[in-house]
Order: sequence, then C-alpha cells, then structure tokens
Amino acid sequence: MRVRGGTEKEKLVRYRLRFVLQELDLPQGGTIIGRSLDCHLTLEDPLVSRRHARIVVDDSGARIEDMGSRNGVRVNGAVIRDPVSLRNGDRVRIGTQDFVFCCVDPAGNTHSRTTGQLRLCANCRLPYPRELLACPSCEATEQTDDDTLTGSDRVTAHVWNLQLMIESLERALRMARIEDAERIVQRAIVQAEEVIGAGSSLDAETLGGLSVQAVAMSLASGDPAWAHWVLDIHGRTGRIPPIDVTEQLAGVATQHRTLICDAIDELLRRVEASHDAAAGERPASDEPAVPAASETDEIEGLVRLRALRRTLHEAEALAAVAPKAARHLPTA
Repeated sequence: MRVRGGTEKEKLVRYRLRFVLQELDLPQGGTIIGRSLDCHLTLEDPLVSRRHARIVVDDSGARIEDMGSRNGVRVNGAVIRDPVSLRNGDRVRIGTQDFVFCCVDPAGNTHSRTTGQLRLCANCRLPYPRELLACPSCEATEQTDDDTLTGSDRVTAHVWNLQLMIESLERALRMARIEDAERIVQRAIVQAEEVIGAGSSLDAETLGGLSVQAVAMSLASGDPAWAHWVLDIHGRTGRIPPIDVTEQLAGVATQHRTLICDAIDELLRRVEASHDAAAGERPASDEPAVPAASETDEIEGLVRLRALRRTLHEAEALAAVAPKAARHLPTA
C-alpha cells in the first residue's frame, strides 16, 4: 500500500482510516482509493479497480462512494450503491482489504502513522512492513506473493475474501472471462483450504456458493479439476453437496464420467462412514427424530447424489459391454 498527498498541517484532520499496522489521515476534500499510482491511497490488490472508491470529507462529515469499480465497495458487509455517510467504527471493504473508519479528537494527535507497503509472511500469514527484513511475529524471512490479509481474525478475513471472490467468479463466468475466472477460483480454493487447514470450518452457504461456481468453472473450461475438488472437499468435511451442485456435476460427467464417478464413490464412502460413526454415538430414544430443514436438504442431496452415481455406474457398464457386442455383429 502506498500513500500520496500533502502534509498533515495543510488542513485540519478529523477522520482516519485504520489499516492493520497503519492509520491514514483523511483531510478535507476527496481521498481516492484504487490500484493506480495516481490515487491518494494505492492498494496492490487484483480485485481493486484503478480508481475504486472515494472518501469525501467536508463540514457535514465523511462519506464514501463507489467510483464504478468492478467488485464494489462494502460498508459493514453491505454493498453500497450510492454515497454512504461514514460513522466511527464503520468497516469498509475494498477488494480484499478491510479498513476501519475512525473519528478523532481535533485537539489530539492527528499525525498519520504510515509504514509504507505491507507484505504477507509465508510462515505465520501475518502482514508486516516491507521495510523489515524479517517478520516481527515469527522472524521468518520468506514472503508470499499473496495480497495482504487484514484484520485480527485471519479466519474471518479468509471467509470475507471468499464471499467477495465467489461474487467476482460468478461475474467473470457470466461475462465468459474464463482466464480471469480461473485465477479467481484458484485463489478462492487456496483461501478455503487455509480455513479448513486452520482447524475451522466453512459455513454451508459459503462452501455451497464456492462449489456452485467451481463446478460452473469446470463446465465452462472443460477442466474437471474444479469439480473434482468440490467432491473432495465435501468428502473431507463429511458434507453432502447442495442439490444444484449435483445437477451441475451430471454435466461435467458427460465428458469425464470415470473421474467424476470415482470421486462420487469416495465422497459417499467418507460421508456414510462419518454418518454411521455419528449415529453410533447418539443415545437411544423411543421418540422418532424430526429432521431439521437443513437435514431434510441434506437427505435430498444424498438421494440425488446416489442417483447420479447409479446412473454413472450404469453408463460405465454399458460402455464396457458395447465393444464386445460390436465384435459379435454379423458381417455382410
């Protein structure tokens, strides 16, 4: 991240943006945020547009507006359509970066504390100033090319990033921008794996949304790897894919039947083993269990997945028999 602008003494500063290890003073007038070096605040993030957003400070307060960015601006998790007034403590999301808007006492310390660009430690995944030779948290010297993740809760940051990437992936696929979509889905899968690798779990909505777009990516590109990952991640987490994902998988299987069939077999083996283990731990009860809505959806998803597996196995059997039948056709 780079900061460009005048000195702190030029105008009275009443507001700041807090960004991980930095605080940026917001002077009277407009502060443009984007990927371009011409912006007052430059973010090195591929999900940030060249001129992404503008924060305007005047006598009535501070407000933020989207400057026609591709991926939008979020304030407290909601995408803004029109200029929005900012209040103390508001969280602003631009690209994959989180900022906190702060009101400061005009009589207090108004100097910005900037540390230039940040890099991300490849070992502990915490950001630190590029001027340092090693990470101050773990003393590692290896950096990653990933963009800086912000916020004290890294898992929460990953989930936020995933939600934004899912929206971007859907948009890229809708516009048939396959190369862009491929880059986004690769980054999204890395984020998802890091959440799970940290011992946390993805909520069903986020995993389901990513799964839908990943399988759509396989359909658009002809590469079954994304669909295979969806089946694998559900198997490793003991979950059943949503019904719409299973319906998409049928399309992928028309070109990659054996690969998808084997992956579904492995998923069902894992899920059924997990369910059997969970059932053995439940206390016996005379009352019939009433499934929750989520359990009903899971049961329906399991039925659909088993039906798809049966269809694929039948197709495999027919394909194996067809060459033998052809050899026995009578000749003229």
